[in-house]
Amino acid sequence: MDYRVLLVEDDERIRQALELSLGDEGFDVVEAASGEEALYRLDNDVFDVVLLDLTLPGVDGLAVCKALRSRADLRIIIVTARTGTADVIAGLEAGADDYVTKPLVASELAARIRALLRRRRTDLQNAVYRVGDLEIRPDEGVARRAGADLRLTKTEFRLLAELAIAEGRIVTREQLLRRVWGYDYYGDTRLLDVHIRRLRCKIERDPDSPEVLITVRGTGYRVDRNS
Repeated sequence: MDYRVLLVEDDERIRQALELSLGDEGFDVVEAASGEEALYRLDNDVFDVVLLDLTLPGVDGLAVCKALRSRADLRIIIVTARTGTADVIAGLEAGADDYVTKPLVASELAARIRALLRRRRTDLQNAVYRVGDLEIRPDEGVARRAGADLRLTKTEFRLLAELAIAEGRIVTREQLLRRVWGYDYYGDTRLLDVHIRRLRCKIERDPDSPEVLITVRGTGYRVDRNS
């Protein structure tokens, strides 16, 4: 199937180049030159992933990212020329699933998009994992806390599911990056750090003193099944 990509970029030359190259990679690309246009298109069409430049006229990329995240459970990849830690983290905190930096290589960008869209397959049928008052059903994509559905992004859910499936065993940072994002991040774990923090805000009573999602310093993470 052809995945639909909303490309939000104010530079016309970059838009045209990416539309052609991603089209050659099999993606159906729709362009938006501003944040306002992106929000309009989202109201009137359906997309699988959004490529979002952070530097936009009018409504900036971070504001657009927050608006997109609040409207729909989209997969969002921010595109930025800003490589500083603060800028990347700000984009991830705004709700992005992933980020890429300019200049872009179309084949690598396509691989990143496919990795984000690809769901991890398991042979678990109707499996239910319980961690404290959390109930996780990986095959259904459902997570509940005390019987109430949790509003998680697809990435947050996959992260929680991977940890729940481990049933208290340590999952290393490298394993989580590979299993959840499906891509080699060459040691850049900012992506994981931000998503762990966002997930804790949704599942912990006190995110600053986590009882469910435990850090194993220098190694990775595990869930405390008795929390």
